[in-house]
Amino acid sequence: ESSASHALKTLISVSTVILLGLICAYHALEVQLFMIDNCADDWRIAMTWQRISRIAMELIICAVHPIPGKYCFFWTTKLSNQGGKVETKWVPVDITLSLPMFLRLYLICRVMLLHSKLFTDASSRSIGALNRINFNTRFVLKTLMTICPGTVLLVFMVSLWIIASWTLRQCERYHDEEHANLLNAMWLIAVTILCVGYGDIVPNTYCGRTIAVACGIMVP
Repeated sequence: ESSASHALKTLISVSTVILLGLICAYHALEVQLFMIDNCADDWRIAMTWQRISRIAMELIICAVHPIPGKYCFFWTTKLSNQGGKVETKWVPVDITLSLPMFLRLYLICRVMLLHSKLFTDASSRSIGALNRINFNTRFVLKTLMTICPGTVLLVFMVSLWIIASWTLRQCERYHDEEHANLLNAMWLIAVTILCVGYGDIVPNTYCGRTIAVACGIMVP
């Protein structure tokens, strides 16, 4: 492992620890707000099983990251574009640890919520409280879809395209040189999403096929 790779993984580990601390601080503030809104004296009243499970899930999702060091495993797959040839490659564990990091993108929705005028404006929150409206991420996204549906869908489509292409490249790059090029992976995802399906480039691993199927289902 190169020194640059080791330094980058160390930086990722440090930033992950900081992120976990910020998530705990965020939920601590949520508990305090709950206690204030409900005139509760004991913080344990706010710690329902639903809240505890949500916090635990967030911490688990955000804790997954590539760790410093070089660890590999054998990955066997059948190459459909080479006559069904079975091939085994020595693949770094970083692939399986880096792909779940995309799940952290849910934090973007939280940032949108915390910076939304519906959430920060006192009058909006007062009206919402009178009508028993919970200003959460789902409500803000629905509002954005109502105000500017074209922009929201465009951002979602482009983000899905880029993320799926990069993920497909990571799944396929060690078994097929065609997919080592990010542009080829983007082309494969594009023809899959657009339901064209030229068939000039196909995924070989189950990981890549799962991504292609998911993209085809998510964007009819």
